Amino acid sequence: MKILIVVEESDTGYSAYSPDLPGCVSTGATREECTTNMREAIEFHLEGMKEEGLPVPNPTSSSAYVEVAA
Repeated sequence: MKILIVVEESDTGYSAYSPDLPGCVSTGATREECTTNMREAIEFHLEGMKEEGLPVPNPTSSSAYVEVAA
């Protein structure tokens, strides 16, 4: 399953979230660490949903870039 994550730089490193999994977030000192931590957070989040008998949502988010005059 592919799930979109958004990674943002912060004052102390990086943070990430997934639009398809509200409340599932992670951080890391580097972009790579943040991405790895987010993968683990998503796996843990989905595992918890299954244990609680909640349906696992199908990913629906996508991303795109647009060009604008700067």
